[in-house]
Amino acid sequence: MTRLAYAALWFYVFSVPWGGVISLGSGVNLVSKLTGAIAAVLAGLSAMMLGRFRKWHFFHVAALLFVLWVGSTQIIMLGGALKLPNKFWTYVQLLVVLWIMWELAPTQRKVTGLLVAYLLGTYVIAFDTIRLGLTHAGLMRRFAAGGADPNFIAMTLALSLPIAWHLGMHSRRPLRRWICYGYMPVGLLAVGFTGSRGGLVASMVALSIVPLSMTRLTPKKLAMAVTLLGLSAVLAIAFVPDTIVERLASTGSSVENLSLGGRFGVWLAGLRAFVSRPVMGYGTGSFRAAVSVYGVDHVAHNSYLSVLVEQGLVGFFLYCSMLLAVFASLGRLRNPERRFALVLFATVMMAMLPLTWEDSKQAWFIFAALIGVAAASPAPRGRGRSAPGQETPVPPRAARPPGRAQQPLVSRVRRGPEVLG
Repeated sequence: MTRLAYAALWFYVFSVPWGGVISLGSGVNLVSKLTGAIAAVLAGLSAMMLGRFRKWHFFHVAALLFVLWVGSTQIIMLGGALKLPNKFWTYVQLLVVLWIMWELAPTQRKVTGLLVAYLLGTYVIAFDTIRLGLTHAGLMRRFAAGGADPNFIAMTLALSLPIAWHLGMHSRRPLRRWICYGYMPVGLLAVGFTGSRGGLVASMVALSIVPLSMTRLTPKKLAMAVTLLGLSAVLAIAFVPDTIVERLASTGSSVENLSLGGRFGVWLAGLRAFVSRPVMGYGTGSFRAAVSVYGVDHVAHNSYLSVLVEQGLVGFFLYCSMLLAVFASLGRLRNPERRFALVLFATVMMAMLPLTWEDSKQAWFIFAALIGVAAASPAPRGRGRSAPGQETPVPPRAARPPGRAQQPLVSRVRRGPEVLG
């Protein structure tokens, strides 16, 4: 039953990048939506049959408290009514996914399998974005799979770049290694077609794993790395339209002018709204209504500001506690896993900066995967404590050499000089 539950979870993770973006038929989409529910039911049944649940990490406790705070404040603001917004139920579903991944992926191999599932899912939106860019180059200025938000697609693609690099350089399976190698030029080309300046910055953060790991590569892998980066550059120059290149080149001036595509004005309005209700906030999904009095009719375009305005200081503290728990858990890793995990964490933090991604499946999956990587990895040398959910193995006693009996304690004490009487 555990294997069946893990298979359902694997398919759910595979659908995270493209679910709700690309329509593959009602039957396929229905199965994609049901896999998470099936995995939850089977994970619960499996845990009850085994008679145990894994001890939660502090990250899971903080996530539970955050969801409870979101629900309780919403009920208070509605005067006791139980009709909660859809965004709250999204948080509940994401909390369930965190628990499922914690229960069904306790080992490094299973966590890696879920990372591969996410990588394969991003291949789907990468190929569809490239297809649109090649076939509609003269009709559209920016391209995104399924007609979705190009920034959303670019951030989703950027998250797979450090995953592909790390697994490609360290996987022992040839097929998996080449799948990961292939994503580097495909993913970067797709990010270029989106024309997302935020996606460009996030991709640069993701690609920081390349120079950080160059000194540890063998000559063969170093040559492969140079080839992949050179191929990515050639494809981008050959196929990305000039209009998109000009847009991406304006990233620096947009930051200097504090325009950021109109986001800076939205952020100022959000801060003014926060000052009016700093403790409890305005409620889940109420950012647009909160800033409307300041002449702004947009979502936050910033995950951290969105949580601050909607959930107040208490909710913001709980949400940041989740993030800090993830970051703190990465300190127990050894390189190259620690290097990979820190780069992936920095990438998702960057992706949440220009997007309202505090309730996105992509971000919460990355958080859960990083917690799983940290918990499944052996403790660094010199540390005796194990991660939550793991037991510290007791080293066996060293065997005595054959034929040599243990000497009595008295005989092992060094005698001093004899005193003549």
